[in-house]
Amino acid sequence: MGFFSSPSSRFFSDSLNQAVLVAFLISCTFFASSEAYDALDPNGNITIRWDIMSWTPDGYVATVTIFNFQKYRHIQAPGWSLGWTWAKKEVIWSMLGGQTTEQGDCSRFKGNTPHCCKKTPTVVDLLPGTPYNQQIANCCKGGVISSFVQDPTNAAAAFQLSVGAAGTSNKTVRLPKNFTLKAPGPGYTCGPAKIVRPTKFTTQDKRRTTQALMTWNVTCTYSQFLAQRTPSCCVSLSSFYNDTIVSCPTCACGCQNNATQPGGCVDPNSPHLASVVSGSGRNNINPLVQCTSHMCPVRVHWHVKVNYKEYWRVKVTITNFNYNMNYSQWNLVIQHPNFDNLTQSFSFNYNFLTPYASINDTAMMWGLKFYNDLLMQAGPSGNVQSELLFRKDASTFTFEKGWAFPRRIYFNGDNCVMPPPDAYPWLPNGGFQQGLSRASLVVSLLLPLVLLYRQY
Repeated sequence: MGFFSSPSSRFFSDSLNQAVLVAFLISCTFFASSEAYDALDPNGNITIRWDIMSWTPDGYVATVTIFNFQKYRHIQAPGWSLGWTWAKKEVIWSMLGGQTTEQGDCSRFKGNTPHCCKKTPTVVDLLPGTPYNQQIANCCKGGVISSFVQDPTNAAAAFQLSVGAAGTSNKTVRLPKNFTLKAPGPGYTCGPAKIVRPTKFTTQDKRRTTQALMTWNVTCTYSQFLAQRTPSCCVSLSSFYNDTIVSCPTCACGCQNNATQPGGCVDPNSPHLASVVSGSGRNNINPLVQCTSHMCPVRVHWHVKVNYKEYWRVKVTITNFNYNMNYSQWNLVIQHPNFDNLTQSFSFNYNFLTPYASINDTAMMWGLKFYNDLLMQAGPSGNVQSELLFRKDASTFTFEKGWAFPRRIYFNGDNCVMPPPDAYPWLPNGGFQQGLSRASLVVSLLLPLVLLYRQY
């Protein structure tokens, strides 16, 4: 006895597969923004290295270095702040390349007054233009640290401190506890300090190597879920083959609610706009956004622009709706299966990321220096744009079923909210939309059966 497949059974099977695919895509859309593990940068972290360079009569002199090993997440203005809790009654006598935000109560000291006597000091970077006798290498950048891919030479910061009332040997020194890193807001969780092999240093002539007397490391990891309650960016889509412009999802980053949150957004046509913006403070970590349906500080628009014989072209536009922030050294990470054939980016720098070894479907982009590396606050100049030229691969290229649109987009390391797949612009023949309609029909037919099965 043989088996046969009728057209209706094939339709049922195909539609069921499409329904499962749609459910999977929707689940990815809802849960991607809250994940702490970053699939595109699984090993990214910020490592704080504490090197004791010399002993003093009552403590030691140490160099503290902050290394940003994240591929695309950087620390922007107003910069980082590093805190910890002393294990004993340590004080900071002096500092180079950084300063504590508070001195604390130093009344027990007669004569020389320490730089900081707080049990829980907080250190910030010095500003550019600091006198040379107060600087060390990798300091004094206002707390800004570049991402590792974008600018590896500026992906570290450092300061030096002289610690008193501490141990004077490897056996008597006690490691600080409860490290905290704000960059500049929350989001980073730091582990305990761990003693490691002493750091080795090579002289400029490379003929001599020295080493620290003692070294410990602290590793801090980022979670977008901890950084903010709502997403910070969203994505809109359009194409040349469909007149539909798919906007960012409504309330993607919050909703307008003047009843409970008066002044939560700014009307761009308000006659008092200038006074509101000037009084809010530039580079404030709390966004002051333009009133929109999505309420996101940043929107990324992906437009499928032209279809050539051997190439296809996309226009990418980043718009800033935040009146409180100029995004310096911004970056964009896009995942799309055709990035292995990216031929040219006309106004952005780019570099390929390979989070999955041989699969090259992710690229990082950032602005050209002195041209568009600064994304201005909301207003006429609050956007940057570029066009991307892709070579077609005949075995994979298609405009059907939303293939031409990105899978993920990150802005400054944060995952942006994507529109639901069933809203994507589709070809005039309606191939993608028809598949979704069939899938919806199958789900509606199967749901009563599933509920009935569960009762028994």
